[in-house]
Formats: sequence, structure tokens, C-alpha cells
Amino acid sequence: MDLLHPRCGGLDVHKDTVVACARVVGERGVERHVQTFETTTKGLLALSDWLTRHECTHVAMEATGVYWKPVWHMLEGSFELVLANAMHVKNVPGRKTDVNDAMWIADLLAHGLIRASFVPERPIQEMRALTRTRKQLVRERASHVQRIQKTLEDANIRIASVIRDVTGKSGRAMLAAIIAGETDPEKLAELGSPQLKASRTQIVEALRGRVTRNHRFLLKLHLDHIANLEATIASLDGEIGENLEPFRCLITLLKGIPGVSDIVAEVILSEIGHDMSRFPTVGHLISWAGLCPTNDESAGKRRSTRLRKGAPWLKTSLVQAAWGAGRTKETYLRAQFLRLKSRRGPKKAIMAVAASLLTAVYFMLRDGVEYRDLGPDHFDRLEKGKLRRRMVRRLEELGYKVELSEAA
Repeated sequence: MDLLHPRCGGLDVHKDTVVACARVVGERGVERHVQTFETTTKGLLALSDWLTRHECTHVAMEATGVYWKPVWHMLEGSFELVLANAMHVKNVPGRKTDVNDAMWIADLLAHGLIRASFVPERPIQEMRALTRTRKQLVRERASHVQRIQKTLEDANIRIASVIRDVTGKSGRAMLAAIIAGETDPEKLAELGSPQLKASRTQIVEALRGRVTRNHRFLLKLHLDHIANLEATIASLDGEIGENLEPFRCLITLLKGIPGVSDIVAEVILSEIGHDMSRFPTVGHLISWAGLCPTNDESAGKRRSTRLRKGAPWLKTSLVQAAWGAGRTKETYLRAQFLRLKSRRGPKKAIMAVAASLLTAVYFMLRDGVEYRDLGPDHFDRLEKGKLRRRMVRRLEELGYKVELSEAA
């Protein structure tokens, strides 16, 4: 087996310790030096000095939760770092120790058998942390809205049946009055906006219930928490805007894709970065994002076509954008969604549209070009050309010479 890195290191990273193995090829053959370091700043500096003394050029480690990040940041710039997927570097069963793991990673790295994971540069990592935190807070806010609806249902207040958003302007006014002790449904209905689609009678009947002191306490608790979350999200939006200012032109470029909003564009840029040279082809990016079928074949039979696992933060945003693109009329993406929906169902169709979105993003960021829609009649034109070529080929096989000309 070819030796690519004669001096390299393998790290088995844990919460409190890092087991390091320096693999050095010398005149006597392969020498392995193993030592354990603490994950404190002092310990990681000692690890860097130890690897430098052994003249290691490449260092590999597993992606273990978030514990690999401080090790990566401390060694970055001094060594050629490789982050490995733990599923791709499994050791031989029955030989599971920290020392054996570090030695195994070093051996794989020395022979070039580790496929490096995508690790963006520091500014992209910081943006990624901000956008992921925002998504978590938005999900937490949605869960509190659901708890408000649950409390109202327990009190037999059917406000969610007549108002689309219980935390909107009308809904909050009614909730504030209920918390203050108002029980008259007529007075509560007067707080609603005249633009509500439900009739006045329906709103009054929906607000007729049995609200107790415990219900009012829970409603106030959830509303206050939602207000705090909204203030935190607004603060995060401001911080994200400042961090993305150098990439504002790219955000504007990505917003030209149907279904891609400001938030989706920010998530895309923070997850994959702006340098597409990290991905040799668009197929590598789609595979990394988990938007293509897995390879599961045995005895010539495809056992499964489930989607690959990967990039859950990016995949959810792309699917959300794909639903918006599928509803945008007179576009190629809507035509693609409708074409696949009739044959494969809406779920597989929407994942194909998400993959098309990511394909467009790849070439736009790589070449710096604007989005150009293929048009809603793209597949009609494509099928027409295929049909024409197939008919000509069939006639030629029957011994005819075919010359085509446009009809007047």
C-alpha cells in the first residue's frame, strides 16, 4: 500500500482528554509514539508542541460532537488537518481502546484512506453558529405558540379555529384581555381586527369558554417567554446582518432563485460557504447535503432508495425554499415539481426540486452568474426533441433517408 504521509498524527478526541499518536517512518521502520493530553488550553498547546517535535505534517481526528472544534482551532495553521467522519474510520471489532483508535486513525491517514469532511473557514463557521442558533430559537418560539393553543383548548377557547395566528395583532389583544380577567366573549370579539375572515358570530362562539386562574397564569408565562425569544431573535438578526455584510452581494444573487428568501440565502451561505472549489462537482455538494439516494445494492438489486444522511440544517432550509419554488407560477421549478409529483408523489418531487435549487446555487457561486430560469415549457421542448430524434432513428432503421424541414 502506498505511503503518502511518512510523518503524521492521529487524535482520539474526548471531552476532557485527547489521545495522540505520532506515526513516524524512519530508518528502523514505523515508530509510533502515544501520549495523552488534557483538553485545556495549556494541554492543547502542549499537544501542538509535541506534534511539532515529532515533525508531523498532517493530523487527523474524528468529528466527535463539538469536542473536536477547540482542538481544530488550536492546531489550525500549524498542521494540515483532516476531519474524519466517525462512520468512515471504524476500527476492527474487539480492539476498542483509546490508544488503538489513535493509532488506527494515524495509520489510515498515512496511507491516504481518510476522506476529509468539509470544514469551512472561521468566518463561515461563526455565521453557521449564528444561523443555527436562530433556527433553534424560532423552533422554540413555535413550540410555545403550540402550548398557548393547548392551554386555550383546555379552557374551551377555540380562538385558533377562527384566527390563523394566535400571536398576531388580534390574537395578542384577545389573549391580553383574557389574562387580565375579561370573560365576556362579546367584549373579547371587539378586540379583533375587522379584516378577520371569520364572522362576528363565529368569533364570539369561539371565545366562549371556561378560563381559570391556572389558564391565565400559563398564558401569561408563555406570552412573556415568546416576547423574550422575539427580542433575542431580533438581536441575532442584527448580528447576522453585520457578519454577512461582506457577502451582501452573494445574498442578493441567491435571492434571485424562486423560493429563496433572505433567511434561506443566509443559511445556504453559512452552511456551504462561498468557495465552491471545496466540492469537485455539483454531485459532490448534493451528496454532502443528503439530497441524493443512498447506495444500497446487493446481488444486483436496489434494496433502498432512501435519502442519504447529511447537512440537516441545510436540507431543511432547502426543502422549505423548494415548497415556495413549487408554488411560483411560470417557472421551471414548478414544472419539475408537477411533473414528478404525478409519478413519484409530492415528497420525492419536493426533494428533487431542493436538489435543483442547490445545483443552481453551486453554479451561481462558482461562476458568479445570475439565476436563469429554463422556463415552464422546458420539459415540453425537451420531450419534443427526444420524440423527433426517436422517430427519425426508427425510420432510418427501416431503410429510409429522412430530411426534416419546418412546416410553414
